[in-house]
This record gives sequence, C-alpha cells and structure tokens, in this order.
Amino acid sequence: MTKRRPGGAEEAVEETTSEAPPPETDPETEAVEESAEDAEVDAPEGDAADSDDSAEAGSDAEAGEAADDEAETEDEADLVIEDESEVDLMGDAADEVDKRVAELTTDLQRLQAEYVNYKKRVDRDRELVSQNATFKVLTPIVDVLDTIDRAREHGEVEGGFKAVADQLEKIVTNLGLKKFGEPGDVFDPNRHEALSHMGTDPEVEETSVKLVAKAGYMIGDRVVRAAQVLVVDPE
Repeated sequence: MTKRRPGGAEEAVEETTSEAPPPETDPETEAVEESAEDAEVDAPEGDAADSDDSAEAGSDAEAGEAADDEAETEDEADLVIEDESEVDLMGDAADEVDKRVAELTTDLQRLQAEYVNYKKRVDRDRELVSQNATFKVLTPIVDVLDTIDRAREHGEVEGGFKAVADQLEKIVTNLGLKKFGEPGDVFDPNRHEALSHMGTDPEVEETSVKLVAKAGYMIGDRVVRAAQVLVVDPE
C-alpha cells in the first residue's frame, strides 16, 4: 500500500492487517445449530419420500382397482359361460325328455292297439265259443223241429202238443236259431241242398227253389243245416 507525503513523495507503507480471532462458541449451541441444519436438509428429503409414498400408494390403488375390474370382468365372463352351459344342458335335457316322451307315447299307442285287437279277438272267440255250444245243443233239435213241421202240414199240431211245439220253437229262436228256405228263393249252393231239378219255369229268371223238403237252420252267419229243396231253371 502507498502513502503520499506532503512533499509529494510517495512512501510505501506496509499495511498490516490482523484477522480477529473467531469468537468462541458453546458446544451446546453448535449441536443445536447442527440439528437445525440437519433438520433443514432432511425436511425436503422427507417431503420427497412422502410424495413418492403417495405416488406409489396411488399407483397401487389404481393397480388394485384395475385388478378388481379385471376380476369382475372375468367373473362376469365366467357367469355368462356358466349360464350358456346351463342353457345348453337344459336344452339337451329338454330334447332328451321330448324324445323319451315320444318313445313312451309310441309304446303306449302300440300297447293300446294291441289291447284293442286282443279285446276284439277275445270277444270274437267268446262269441264263437257261444255259437259252437249253441250249435252243438241245437243240432239234434233240428230233427225234432222237422217232425213238428211235418205234423203241422198234416194238421196234427193241436191241443197240448201245439203248446209244446210253439214253446220249443220260441226257445230255439231266442237262442239264435233261425229258420230259412221258402219257395221262390233264389238257389244258393251255400245255403241250399238241391235234391232234384223239376225242369224249367217261365216265371223265374234264374234257378230258384220250387219246393222245400226240409227247412234250413242257421245261427248267426253259420249254417246249422242246409235247406233241402227242389229247384227249377229258367227257360
């Protein structure tokens, strides 16, 4: 450092500077200050950590919500699949039931038809058995009826004999025995037995019964005995 004198001469003067000794500090004060500095330094770090934790928590929450939504979507999809499976199973079960019902209905109809045919056959057989029994009983009586007819032709059916004859004819009629064969009937080989031909007759157009030797009898459509007749042919 230079210093100007009154005469104009400059004189170098050495400036001595002395540094003041640092003030003495109390150890407790230093500890408090260091704690405050550490607190100031750590405060931003704590806030940053809290921010990071909040961000991570928010991310975790969003991830959880997304996972929950995805799980709900999967559950709904599973429910839809289960519903479709149940519908398919119900449809298959309904088809199986309809098929079984159709089979049972067919079996029932077949059994009903068999029962109806069986009933008809039984009724027919029962009627045939009854007719056979009646036929066996009445066949011998036919000869008795022939005798009554001949006696009636000669006027010998009178008194008590007439009452017996009338009662007997009524009984056999009620049993189903029918008498057939009259003069003028068209000859039927299934019902008539031609004993003889008596020539021709201009009044007939086809072979016909002229005289009845013995009347015929039948039960229902079954001939017990054919009528014995004399026939004539047309000219």
